[in-house]
Amino acid sequence: MKSFMSRAALAGLLLSASMLAGAADIPRTQAPAAAKVFIVSPADGATVDKTFKVKFGVEGIALAPAGDQTAHTGHHHLLIDVDTLPAENMPIPADANHIHFGKAQTETEVTLAPGKHTLQLELGDKNHMPFDPVIVSKKITVIVK
Repeated sequence: MKSFMSRAALAGLLLSASMLAGAADIPRTQAPAAAKVFIVSPADGATVDKTFKVKFGVEGIALAPAGDQTAHTGHHHLLIDVDTLPAENMPIPADANHIHFGKAQTETEVTLAPGKHTLQLELGDKNHMPFDPVIVSKKITVIVK
C-alpha cells in the first residue's frame, strides 16, 4: 500500500510539473497599440466604506469573456495589494489578491479590512494570460474606513 501511495504521489507531482511547463508554452497575445485599462472609480486616495464599488475602464480594445476567440479582446483582473505584477509567461493567478472577471464584467463590489490598500487592473487574454506588452492600469490607493 505504501508503494502504491508513493507512486501515486510521484505521478501527481510529475503531472503538476508537466501542466506548469505546458502553461509556459501558451503564446501571449499581442496587445493592440492603443489599448489601455484604468480604474474609473474610486479615485486615487479616496476614503471608502468597508464594502465599495470599483468601476473598470478600457480603451483601444474590446472586452469579451475568457475563452472567447474574438481577436483584440480581453477581460479584467483586479489586483488588490499586489506589489509585483504576475509573471508574463503564466496565466494570471486566481486568488484573494488577483480577482478574475472572466465574463467581461466592468465593475464589482469589494470588501476590504480597514486601512490602506492598493488597486490595479490587468487585462488578460482569452486564456487569462497577460498581453504582450502587458496592459495594466496605474496603481491607486484607497483608505478603507
